Amino acid sequence: MLPYHQKSLGRDWTAPWENLQRCCWNRHISSCMRWPGHYSRAPYPYFSSRHFSLNWRPPCLFESRTQFQYWNWRPDNLSQTSLIHLSSYIMNSEGDEPSSKRRKHQGTIKRHWEDVCNHNKEETKILGVKNDDPICEDSENKFDFSVMSYNILSQDLLEDNSHLYKHCRRPVLHWSFRFPNILKEIKHFDADVLCLQEVQEDHYGTEIRPSLESLGYHCEYKMRTGRKPDGCAICFKHSKFSLLSVNPVEFYRRDVPLLDRDNVGLVLLLQPKIPSAASPAICVANTHLLYNPRRGDIKLTQLAMLLAEISSVAHQKDGSFCPIVMCGDFNSVPGSPLYSFIKEGKLNYEGLAIGKVSGQEQSSRGQRILSIPIWPPNLGISQNCVYEVQQVPKVEKTDSDLTQTQLDKTEVLVTAEKLSSKLQHHFSLSSVYSHYFPDTGIPEVTTCHSRSAITVDYIFYSAEKEGVAGQPGAEVALVGGLKLLARLSLLTEQDLWTVNGLPNENNSSDHLPLLAKFRLEL
Repeated sequence: MLPYHQKSLGRDWTAPWENLQRCCWNRHISSCMRWPGHYSRAPYPYFSSRHFSLNWRPPCLFESRTQFQYWNWRPDNLSQTSLIHLSSYIMNSEGDEPSSKRRKHQGTIKRHWEDVCNHNKEETKILGVKNDDPICEDSENKFDFSVMSYNILSQDLLEDNSHLYKHCRRPVLHWSFRFPNILKEIKHFDADVLCLQEVQEDHYGTEIRPSLESLGYHCEYKMRTGRKPDGCAICFKHSKFSLLSVNPVEFYRRDVPLLDRDNVGLVLLLQPKIPSAASPAICVANTHLLYNPRRGDIKLTQLAMLLAEISSVAHQKDGSFCPIVMCGDFNSVPGSPLYSFIKEGKLNYEGLAIGKVSGQEQSSRGQRILSIPIWPPNLGISQNCVYEVQQVPKVEKTDSDLTQTQLDKTEVLVTAEKLSSKLQHHFSLSSVYSHYFPDTGIPEVTTCHSRSAITVDYIFYSAEKEGVAGQPGAEVALVGGLKLLARLSLLTEQDLWTVNGLPNENNSSDHLPLLAKFRLEL
């Protein structure tokens, strides 16, 4: 038994032995448990049910064992009335989250399906979580499918950035707790296509891929370069699509000093399975752009490389593009220059500060102006975000000329360009989400941790746009390309902090999954 006369260390308190496990979970001691990648020397060791066996011996609580030599530490002396000292851990270091963001009540966040076709938020209704509601039925004239984009939070990255999760109870941050929750979400929403970011390679091979394959998905994966532990995955249901091509994109280029980061993208060409009907293929892209808010030049170049690959994959023989869905964590906020470039198809970056490209922060750091051009010519990508090829010489046509197959593979011919500060791309892309709640103007958020709650995750899709007057985000894709049928609602920062932010007991990533239902008119 611990002596009552022992001096307390700091803000200590005593707890009955019979309540020890409950105290370890519910009190501040949970904030100082030892867990992988957290503090190198936690104030007290990690307690769990497996430690409390008949042969349990409590580990030394201090660096020197001599302090406890006269204490009779034996399990037979730990009676039901025994007391044990536990430190009350108080977060007071710089960067800790404000007290209003600590230990909120536990609960579940409520998200519902918004039927975009009604053009009216008041007509929002809760639809089935499966793809079995009336608006998602395939026929000879249409093909309906759903897409999820989800940054599932790599465990290694979580542990390397533990300062972002000080608000969390430590047990909910373990992969053994998180993965079942993530898989439960995927099963619950039952999307036809999954675009996952921060997929850790070892977890992908041993747990994620086998679990998704058992649910009827075919999985493709691209790991980040440079021995980074995670990457991007695109998974699709065998019952809905067949695979035409897999096109990984590595943003690291040894011959381009600007591109010294290990981010990647993945582009798939999928063929819808529709009996007795011809349909165009669908191009699905997934990426996770560089985070660094001060390196907008790298972000824009990575985006241009992804768009060039999409252009190559989605290009059809008649010169048009097949429908496109582009998902990912773009590490840029709505309304930023990078976001506007995706939606508007053009960007004049002359005089644009490198730190303002993504809009992640408004500080004075990183105010170097973007160079013209941003990337060097040897990258092989034009200002129109397509692969550059040599001009085909004009000669008389003979049997030895280029074959039709070679011509089909030829990209858009690009002549030598003068230096220009204007970027363009050929797609008409809309965002599934409006990014603001029309009734209040409060921003939607897709990620939330101890330091921020913002939108950085998107599902973009190709559609001709028709402007609709009204609140921000009232623009709806009506004709051409893909038609947006419904989307899973997002939340405000306040909504998320009512359940202690992200991750929490029910949501096991620091990002929310995005989900949309589309219709392809045949």
